[in-house]
Amino acid sequence: MRVDAIWRHPIKAHGREALAAFDIAAGATIPLDREWAVVHEAARMGPTEQAGDWAPCANFNRGAKTPALMAVTARMAGDHVILSHPDRPDLIFDPDEDNRPFLDWIAPLSDPSRARPSHIVRARGRGYTDSPFASISLHSIASLTALETRIGRSLSRDRFRGNLWIDGAEPWAEFDWIGREMTIGTATFRAEERITRCRATMTDPETGHVDADTLGALEAGWGHRDFGVYLTCTAPGHVARGDALVLR
Repeated sequence: MRVDAIWRHPIKAHGREALAAFDIAAGATIPLDREWAVVHEAARMGPTEQAGDWAPCANFNRGAKTPALMAVTARMAGDHVILSHPDRPDLIFDPDEDNRPFLDWIAPLSDPSRARPSHIVRARGRGYTDSPFASISLHSIASLTALETRIGRSLSRDRFRGNLWIDGAEPWAEFDWIGREMTIGTATFRAEERITRCRATMTDPETGHVDADTLGALEAGWGHRDFGVYLTCTAPGHVARGDALVLR
C-alpha cells in the first residue's frame, strides 16, 4: 500500500491544495491544513474559541450548506492564500489581515437563505478539523472504486476533502484498522475512527453543483454513511507521495 496523493485545505471548506510531501509533529495536523475557518453570523463561539481554540464545524461556512464552496481551489503563497473558483476571478489575500476582500469575493457563492460569512479565525498548528482531536483523514482508492460501482458513475476524490489517498488496499479495509498503528513514510499514525459523511460529498467539485447521491449509495450498499478514517500522528516524521503504508 502506498500514498497516491496528499491534500491540505488551508481555509476550512474553502479550497484544496495538492502537496508532494509534508513533515508532521506528534499530535499535530498536516501543516496549514484547515488552519483558518470562516465563521458565519449565526455562530455560537465563546471568547476562547474566538481566540483560536477548536470549535465544531456548525460554527463555520461549509460545503454541506453552501455547495458552491466545493468548487474552490487554494494554494499558499507565503503568508497569502490564493483562491480560485470557476465563477469568480482569482483572489490573493492574507487571512490574518483585512477579511473584507475575501468576504466580498465569497458573497456571490453564498446561499442568501443561510447565515452570511462574518470573519476568519485561525487555530495555529491545530486546525479546525471536523474531529475534536487533531486528525489527518485517510481514504482508499479501492473503496472509492466500490462506491463508484454502486452509484454507476465516476466520482472525483475531491468530494471527500481528504488528506491522504492510499492505493493498494482492499475495499473498506481501512475500517478494520481502527485502533491499529501504521507507519507512513517515517511518521507513525493510529487509526482512530471512521468518518461519517455529510451532504458536501454530493457536490461536483468542478462545478459546485449537487449531482450525485453519495450518501444514499453508501446506505443502500453498506448500511452506513462512512467513508475514510481519521488518523492521529503518534510519532513525527516525513510523508511523501509514493511512500509505503505499513500496518503494525
